[in-house]
Formats: sequence, C-alpha cells, structure tokens
Amino acid sequence: MPRALWVIPLLLAAALAPSVPAFRDTAERAGITALIVSGGPKKNYVLEVNGSGACWLDYNGDGWMDLYLVNGATLAQLQGKAPAQTTNHLYRNNRDGTFTDVTAAAGVPGRGWGFGCAAADYDNDGHTDLLVTNYGPNILYRNRGDGTFADVTVKAGVGGGQIWHAGPAFGDYDLDGRLDLFVPGYLDFDAQKPELRTCEYRGVKVHACGPLGYKGAPDALYRNNGDGTFTDVTEKAGVADRKLYFGFQAVFEDFDNDGRPDLFVANDSNPNYLYRNKGDGTFEEIGVQSGVAYSADGKEMSSMGVAVGDYDHDGRMDLFITTFANDNYVLLHNDGGGFFTDVSYPAGVGEPTVPYLGWATFFFDYDNDGHPDLFCANGHVYPEVEGAIKESFRQPLQLFRNLGNGKFREVSLESGLRALPPQTARGGAFADFDNDGDLDVVVSVMDGKPLLLENSGGNRAHWLRVELTGETCNRMAVGARVKVTAGGLTQYSTVRAGGSYLSSNDPRLHFGLGSSAAAEVEVAWPGGGTEKIGRVKANQAVRIRQGRGLQGR
Repeated sequence: MPRALWVIPLLLAAALAPSVPAFRDTAERAGITALIVSGGPKKNYVLEVNGSGACWLDYNGDGWMDLYLVNGATLAQLQGKAPAQTTNHLYRNNRDGTFTDVTAAAGVPGRGWGFGCAAADYDNDGHTDLLVTNYGPNILYRNRGDGTFADVTVKAGVGGGQIWHAGPAFGDYDLDGRLDLFVPGYLDFDAQKPELRTCEYRGVKVHACGPLGYKGAPDALYRNNGDGTFTDVTEKAGVADRKLYFGFQAVFEDFDNDGRPDLFVANDSNPNYLYRNKGDGTFEEIGVQSGVAYSADGKEMSSMGVAVGDYDHDGRMDLFITTFANDNYVLLHNDGGGFFTDVSYPAGVGEPTVPYLGWATFFFDYDNDGHPDLFCANGHVYPEVEGAIKESFRQPLQLFRNLGNGKFREVSLESGLRALPPQTARGGAFADFDNDGDLDVVVSVMDGKPLLLENSGGNRAHWLRVELTGETCNRMAVGARVKVTAGGLTQYSTVRAGGSYLSSNDPRLHFGLGSSAAAEVEVAWPGGGTEKIGRVKANQAVRIRQGRGLQGR
C-alpha cells in the first residue's frame, strides 16, 4: 500500500479520538494568592512537614463553590517569640472565575497552627458550617447565614484539647438525622520544647524525623445532640484509639452496603482502622480481617490521603490510599462481604506511584466519560534529599485515567499537569467552581501559593450535577448515595464531608455521562428510603429534596 494511503486511516483515527482535557493553573488570575506557611524552610521538626488542607463550600448559598484554605504557622509564633502573622483564608466565589478574600469580614481567621477542615451543615439550618483542626484545640465555626460565622467551639464541646488534630469527617453514624464528627489525632509533639532529632533516610541525614519515635495522639468521636452541642462518645462507641496510632484522615462511608455509615481511618506508619457500624451506636474494628490494615505484603503503610469511590461500577465503594516514597500507593478493591483486595499493580497504579510521596487524593471523573479517575498530590518531607539521592523534595502531580476495564493509565503529561513545576503539594480537593460542567481542582502547596487547576474541555462530554437536600435525614444529605444510569453504564456516588487529605470536596455529586443525553436517577437516603427520580436530561444541575423529587432553583 502506498504510504499516502496507510497514513489516511491513522489521521482519521487521530481526528476521531477523544481529546484529553487539560488543566491549567489559574490561581493568580483568580486571586487565590495566599502563602501557605508550614514552619521554616529547613524542616527541622515533624510538625513542619505535613502541610494543610482545603475545603470547598457554598458558604453564602448562591450556588457557587467558595474556598477555605487552612494555614500553618512557625514554631516561633507558637512559642510567642514572633507575632502571629498567618491566617486561614476564605475566598468568596465572584462567579466570573475570580475570588475575593473575605476571611476577616466572615470571621474565620483560625488561630495557631491549622491543619485540616471539613465543611458541613451540622445544625441542619441550611447553612454550611466549618470545622478546622489544629495543632491545639479545634475550631467549629457556625454559619450565621448572613455571610459571617461564629466561633461556637466551647459551647459545642469539640475543641479536643491541646493535641495535634488531623483530617476530620462528618457523618451521621447513628442515623438520627444529625451529623456527628470524627477527628483523628496524629502524634504527641511539644512545640514549646521541641527536640531536634537526627535520623537517616536512604543514607541521607535528615531532621524532620517521625512519626515513629513519638507517641500518638488519641482519636475522638463526637455525637451531635441536636441542640448545638456534641458529646464525646469515643469509648462508648468502640472507636477509642487505644494503641495511639498516628491518625491522618478519616472518612465515613457505607462500605458493606447495609445502610449504615462505617468509618475508615488512615494511620501513618501503623495499621489502618476500619470500623464497621453495628447499628446499635457502636462499631467493630475489622481492619485486619477486611484487608485494609496492611499492604498486600503485610506491611504497615504510611497512609496519608484517602480516596473513596466505586471505580469499577459494581455498587461497592473502593479505597485508594497514598503512601510514602518507595512504596506504591494502594488501590483496595471492595470485594463485598467485608473484604478488600489490593489490586494496585494489576490496576496500573502501583508502579507509577513508587517514586513519589503522596498526600491528597480523590476519585473524580475529569473527562466526563462516566469512569472515576484518580488524582494524587505529591511532595517529599525531607528537603535534604534534593541533590543527594534520586528523589526530589518537590514532586509532580499525578492523574490516572480510568480505562473502564478495571485499569488506569497515567495521563499526567497529556492532561497538562506535568507542564506545572514540581510541588510540595499537600491538601487538595475537587469542585466545579465555575459551574461549567467539568471538575476543577485546588491544591494546597506547603510554603507556597495554592494551585487552582481549571479543567479545560472536560465538559465536551455530557454531564449531570446532583445536589441533595434532606428532610428526615440530615439537611445536607451526607451519606446519601445516588445511582445514575446512562448509556448502559451505572454509577454510584455518595455525599461526604471530609476526606482526601485534610480537605473536603464539592458536596454536589458530579456524573460524567459520555455521549448520553439523559440519565435515570435514583437516591438512597440515609436512614432508609429509596427515591426514583426518573429520566433527567444531561448538561444541567438538578436539586432533589427528600420525598419531594426534583426542585427548581
């Protein structure tokens, strides 16, 4: 065949192949320019290397996602040797691709050294509130509904004391219609008298040693009393962290599909916890027997971030966990019956993640093809490795495209992420911040400015966004699971508050529909009851109120 003739099919195939949506950093143009502080540049202490989180929330109820960024501090500031100059940042979405810093006006500056956040309507008044975890007492900001927040921590009873708190999560574990709160504790560190330690990492002497060598900090479960207060039920509920593991991130999710939210806790350098909800106000810890406590070779993982999603459309929620460098990130397939299998290497996410140290992670359908993809934020903890060994302190972001056959392929280059400079990335979350039908990403960068990764082209495929409002369940419908069927593909997604790494994603559920112009929608509400909504046209945002079906805006 003449060369001109065999080139034609190749050109035709290239023209018909779906183009890969690209991400571009628009943070500067958007006005999201806060400097995220995390100790000093030398990173002499473990407190200085974990960074902080980011939460998407619609705090003013205008239908556009606003952004809250948690900030750290320096040891000198904690010790009172330097003025407290850092603050958390609340950015109001201006609905034109830009944001305005309204932290002071809204009254949510935080204090001390912040780490994580979770956004949820804990008092069922229709306004999204904000929980901030710190090195030191947590802060619960109650949304007054007028653009401002009130610090109600003391009244609510969720401060937690002078310990290092990590990645929180809200969930209605007892299904009484009120959101409860779980806060993992990380480790016992004395910021007033820090001990400068020296340890060795792959032949390099480093100082930010930990968490091994320290004692852990306790976890806490707070039951919502429905009157603006919470009760610590950690012991009573059976979730006491008796071995004081190093807790990083918690997620509520019904992993065994029995209608009750279970609780997963990612522990750094310790076995992970999986608490099965027994339905009587207590939990049973089944991490080891379920297969999520250790890696496939029986080792403890440095579990950092947690992604939850049904990547293979079997109706069961799977787990993905980011880990330390030289140890692959772990994809745990939910086999049903309370068991998980490590499929990291067969699924294609094992080998590409070995060189990196991961933090924020989430399943999200960036190209709207109906298959949840995987995002990973990376960055080392030891600046001393730079130039000393093959590993680098600043590392690239990673994106894995779900191929729809149980496997993933890394598309970091094609998606534009490799065009960005390597980062010391930590927290991260997704949201359709510009309401254009595709999912965007924010990444909190330690000792740098955040990245706002705008999705360019994901909305070339069809999509559907679902926002839920509870009536008998909690108002925000946290724990509700939505089933969407289109083009022969069935998808499941759950409303959550807290996850990734120290962060919260867009609470509105986003479904890519590929070439389908409509979808069948069904909602399973927390506490029982399934509502069939029926056929819904694509490329729109819909609101569903429990028991009342589709609602107008």
